[in-house]
Amino acid sequence: MIQQEHNTTEPADLALNNATEAAEQTEGRRMAELSAHSSTHVVTTKQGMRSARGNWHTKPRIGIMGGTFDPIHNGHLVAASEVAWVYDLDEVIFVPTGRPVFKLNKHVTNAEDRYLMTVIATASNPKFTVSRVDIDRPGITYTIDTLRDLRAMHPDAELFFITGADAVAEIMQWKDVDEMFELAHFVAVTRPGYSPEAASNLPVGRVDMIEIPALAISSTDVRKRATNGEPTWYLVPDGVVQYIAKHGLYRQ
Repeated sequence: MIQQEHNTTEPADLALNNATEAAEQTEGRRMAELSAHSSTHVVTTKQGMRSARGNWHTKPRIGIMGGTFDPIHNGHLVAASEVAWVYDLDEVIFVPTGRPVFKLNKHVTNAEDRYLMTVIATASNPKFTVSRVDIDRPGITYTIDTLRDLRAMHPDAELFFITGADAVAEIMQWKDVDEMFELAHFVAVTRPGYSPEAASNLPVGRVDMIEIPALAISSTDVRKRATNGEPTWYLVPDGVVQYIAKHGLYRQ
């Protein structure tokens, strides 16, 4: 639990405290994969579901945005929003990893800090929710476990797993890759200038590639700037900037 300051707080600190309190108050609902906003724009009838864009679907369409989110930045949010628009998704679930399998030998910020930053960053978008399935699961985080858990929670939904293009070249080496492709359709978001050659070995129709200009932002660069005392405003959401400063994240 994050302790409140007892002295007079600055407006920025007060805003962060309020945002963090709100995040913690909604944590129980998010753990159960429920959101007060998740069906805000969806109309359900016997014929199916009508999305916010007026399209009819027979099943809910849910995006899964997995990542370390160390920290989450505006590129992640833009990518999720763009994929949600292109695929007419009803919801995008952000899933911070617990122990990322590809970063076992690297320092990763505490999972609770990464979770709370993700909650703060996504709070203003009614289509975005945050799941604890990976950070609450013991052991190393594998994408297949994420998909199995979310499939069990949403048995009737179409799942779209959103990943970075950097991962595409190695995706065929991921654990239980064939089952992954059965559980969800994969969408790889790319930076401008990305070469599609990395996707040449992928099964036809299993992975779509979408270019997102805002992905020029990277968590690595944000961490470096925070370590060096450089500003991170407008690279990450305002609440995340304040959270990083208040808790001294990424300092040497």
